[in-house]
Amino acid sequence: ARASGARLLAARALSGSAAGEYDLVVVGGGPGGYVAAIKAAQLGLKTACVEGRDFLGGTCLNVGCIPSKALLESSHHYHAAQHEFSQHGIRIDGTVSMDMDALMSHKRSVVEGLCTGIEGLFKKNKVDWVKGWGKIIGANEVAVSLNGGGNQSVKAKNILIATGSEPTPLPPCPVDNDKRRIVDSTGVLDLESVPKSMVVVGGGVIGLEMASVWSRLGAEVTVVEFMDSLCPGMDKELIKGFERVLKKQGLNFKMKTKVTGTEVSDSGVKVTMEPASGGDAETMETDVVLVATGRRPFTKGLGLEDMGLALDKHGRVEVDEHFRTQVPSIWAIGDCIKGPMLAHKAEEEGIAAVETMAGFAGHVNYDAIPGVIYTFPEVAAVGATEEQLKEQGIAYRKGKFNFMANSRGRAILQTDGFVKILADKETDRVLGVHIIGPNAGEMIAEATLGIEYGASSEDFARTCHAHPTLSEAFKEAALATFAKPIHS
Repeated sequence: ARASGARLLAARALSGSAAGEYDLVVVGGGPGGYVAAIKAAQLGLKTACVEGRDFLGGTCLNVGCIPSKALLESSHHYHAAQHEFSQHGIRIDGTVSMDMDALMSHKRSVVEGLCTGIEGLFKKNKVDWVKGWGKIIGANEVAVSLNGGGNQSVKAKNILIATGSEPTPLPPCPVDNDKRRIVDSTGVLDLESVPKSMVVVGGGVIGLEMASVWSRLGAEVTVVEFMDSLCPGMDKELIKGFERVLKKQGLNFKMKTKVTGTEVSDSGVKVTMEPASGGDAETMETDVVLVATGRRPFTKGLGLEDMGLALDKHGRVEVDEHFRTQVPSIWAIGDCIKGPMLAHKAEEEGIAAVETMAGFAGHVNYDAIPGVIYTFPEVAAVGATEEQLKEQGIAYRKGKFNFMANSRGRAILQTDGFVKILADKETDRVLGVHIIGPNAGEMIAEATLGIEYGASSEDFARTCHAHPTLSEAFKEAALATFAKPIHS
């Protein structure tokens, strides 16, 4: 009761707005922006959100996280029906085929349902959706070019930039999603048929997830990566195991290779590439090229330069530890500031920023931000990698447990991968957790909670886990960290 009363007092203090003026206007309706808008309204702030798309949810819900996961799930079922059902005693008399129209219809229905749901949440929490594209023209004013024509000025005590990111272009591979030959992460979600072959430029999260989708559906997929490892920055032992699994699934890799040119014809794309360190060029013919070389902040047309707001060398908005820019009334979160470009990271920052605006202690623990790759098996990680701990000179202990020795994994025929836990050698505090295996994206939540609250590996090991479950592999890895595992 006291906490809720304090929140109301803080909100009333901030919300002495003149008629037509808001306490907060959020520019961008993606995961960071819409969550921040809803939270602000729940704290009693008069809030508006400026978003020019036809649907709320930003890249994530419209052309990113959600449609890609729908395709990943559907393609997994298709692949399982072809290659795995027989191991469970299921016989299919005849051929298994994919109805692409039905597949894409399912994807669209998932997206539309969730986006419509956000609009309903806005109405429930009394957040005003200003439908158009915003430009910051003052410390407390956003000019909106309305989708329906005309302009509107939105004034607010605070402005929150939550405009997200966009695919980073690669000059040798000019994207034209309409022609469906060279596509980006948006265009690859809308291919009308399964290509016979595909070259994926970039061995990061997006590239590998989409490579998995189209490989399962029948395409011969080659991933071209400039670096010597997939997913640079992730734990190397984890990624080595991941690459082995993907190769076993039929994906092809060209590491330490750069694409230097493409030539599009009616029949496909000729891709020219050479060793990253220089050397003889080679060409490859393919039906489709996916450019998945990363993303960059989307700040074009926001008026940041006119406002004198500083950007770093990567084009990200510079903010302090409370997400304030150089202009105290203007804040920024999500993909357009430093840090991993993750929807859930943006959400946490949005909540922290508006809590700070309302007079509370908003905070984000960046050591407890999980990352997940939704391939099959999944890959998930939170906290420090072995390489980071070695670089920082931190003494640690490592515990590892393979899913091959997990009873549930054996029962469901999903035994690839392992759980690895890294803990401080002196205090046993868990510093990092890395998982490749079935349901890793869900299992990582236990690790994240533990890191957030400073758990030791012994804490995890002495916590009862239901049997038989995949999460028992987590308990066993914890046992391996501070003592010895039981089942290995």
